[in-house]
Amino acid sequence: MTIDLLGSVARETAILRTRLATLTRQSADGLRAQNLGDLGPEVSRLVSLRGEVGRREVYKTSMDQALGRTGMMQEALGRLTEIARDFHSTVTQRITSADPNSLTTVQAQARAALSEMAHLLNTQHAGEYLFGGTDLTQPPISDPDQLATGQMAQDVAAAIGNLGATDAATVSAATKGIAQSTAAGVTPFSAFLTADETAPAGSQEARRGVPSADGEIIGYGIKANANAQAVSSGETTGSWARDMMRNLMSLAALTPAQMASDPLEFDKLVTTIRDGFGAAEASLGEEAGALGHVEARMESAQKRHDQLSTVLEGQLSDIQYVDMAETLSLLQATKTTLDASYRAIGSLSDLNLANFLR
Repeated sequence: MTIDLLGSVARETAILRTRLATLTRQSADGLRAQNLGDLGPEVSRLVSLRGEVGRREVYKTSMDQALGRTGMMQEALGRLTEIARDFHSTVTQRITSADPNSLTTVQAQARAALSEMAHLLNTQHAGEYLFGGTDLTQPPISDPDQLATGQMAQDVAAAIGNLGATDAATVSAATKGIAQSTAAGVTPFSAFLTADETAPAGSQEARRGVPSADGEIIGYGIKANANAQAVSSGETTGSWARDMMRNLMSLAALTPAQMASDPLEFDKLVTTIRDGFGAAEASLGEEAGALGHVEARMESAQKRHDQLSTVLEGQLSDIQYVDMAETLSLLQATKTTLDASYRAIGSLSDLNLANFLR
């Protein structure tokens, strides 16, 4: 009988030692189990939760990168807006046939603005051109340093040179047509952008975007040769970039001789140019505002992923990790029980028949 009792206590003691070893390890690393398979039926749920958390991290990272790009795009759009506003509200306001000196610095200003504009449209972020559509490796303005003197500028200058022989309305129509041209050698935009622009309706590439959730993409791309969300109105080619090029090239081509030969038509042409800058300024503001809404959508999506990730990580923690306070309490209780078990084994070992019968 003593042997049976001793064996039973020994078995319970072995179980307690195993439990103590597990609790000691858990109190050290916090993990419920060291091997995934030891989690039993929770394994499939654990794998699913890890995949969900990982997917949301990928979405957040992708949107972080996209927000870096849109931040650079906003800076470029902001500077382009300043240029359009300056020429609309200041430079062209001063040009008048009543003041022969009002053209003195305008040509140089216009050429400098054209060069700056070209480099702004060629803005890069992490080695990618931001206004080139999905062609990330080629500049959208093929030859930025020659924008003020290239074929488009020469054709606009030729049209402006007809002022006097023809009226301002005819000259304006001619410069508008030149600015809208997609002909190779005339358009300053890259072959990639031009090919996409002239492709059949409906076959143009989609706006560059970033996945924000399963099956959801937020578009944020803006191409240098076409409005993204802004709708140009008034004296416009339909594109704020082309409007700015057209009008800067027109100003660069105006001469005091034209001012003197036909003051009335000269002033009409300057008014049309001024209105063109106004159209570009308004469209750029609309474009920047629309891009701001896109950025807000991305930030909102990131916040949702953060919140859901917190919930999912809590569920993961419940599966993977022990409650440390509970584990330490169980560890202490198990030690106490095991000590008592050892004492019981010691007492049972000292028993003999005489002691038992006494």
